[in-house]
Amino acid sequence: MTKKTFQQIGCAALLALWLAASFRSVPLPGAEPRSGAIDAAFVEFNAPDGTRKFYYEHVPETFDPNKPAALVIALHGHGSECSQAFDGVYAEFRATNDAAAAHNAVVVSPNYGSITSWMGPQGENDLLAILEEQRSKRNYDHVVISGGSMGGSSSLTFAALHPDLVDGVVSMNGTANHLEYENFQDAIAESFGGSKSEVPLEYKKRSGEYYPELFLNNPTAITLGTLDTVVPPDSARRLAQTIQKIGGTVLLIERADIGHSTPYDEARQAFEFVFQALESQRVP
Repeated sequence: MTKKTFQQIGCAALLALWLAASFRSVPLPGAEPRSGAIDAAFVEFNAPDGTRKFYYEHVPETFDPNKPAALVIALHGHGSECSQAFDGVYAEFRATNDAAAAHNAVVVSPNYGSITSWMGPQGENDLLAILEEQRSKRNYDHVVISGGSMGGSSSLTFAALHPDLVDGVVSMNGTANHLEYENFQDAIAESFGGSKSEVPLEYKKRSGEYYPELFLNNPTAITLGTLDTVVPPDSARRLAQTIQKIGGTVLLIERADIGHSTPYDEARQAFEFVFQALESQRVP
């Protein structure tokens, strides 16, 4: 594993940035940031609960099936739906799609259980089925799971539950500790099968902070806003720090001047970090 270094950034708003030794300045490949909605195909699949569900799939115009390819799972926020990844409204998802196009990656966005699931058991099972279907359609070298807010939290959850099924993680403004997190508790209790006091081990199981060793083989980028009160940054920060201490490949970007959002450039930096780490592992 590449040794990590700590690098101080000139802009005071960037509190912390851990970089792999080979990762210094990151050019952002591709054209100018996109604006507006992009086309995505409506795909139905057989969910494990016996129902027909759907997700959206975007294959960039530049995608070449004859070259090494990646799959990016883009998970939406609380109360939104899978179309959020392609509607062009949020900088986090514009960056997701631009990074995917620059790295020959297909983007898939599911509802993962419900629009407020926080990656409970049903959402987890839905995503497992989608991954199986996607792997039957194309030969992907890498799978990157990503998302913002609830999606950022759920990315950390799924990566900890199934580290063998993902290769990289980009979590934007998510929590890594459901035992500690206090917001949206009614929705989370419905998804997790009970409250913290009723099923505490389910909340611990879905909290990436308790399993930093499961991120060791998967490059991980985490973006946070210090002023975030919707999903406070503390647990995800601690997870990033622990992954770094035990030798993992991790990038932490924390902005002191913002709350519950990740600007486009920081989101692109997060994806570039993960993609570069994964692509360096490819055998020529």
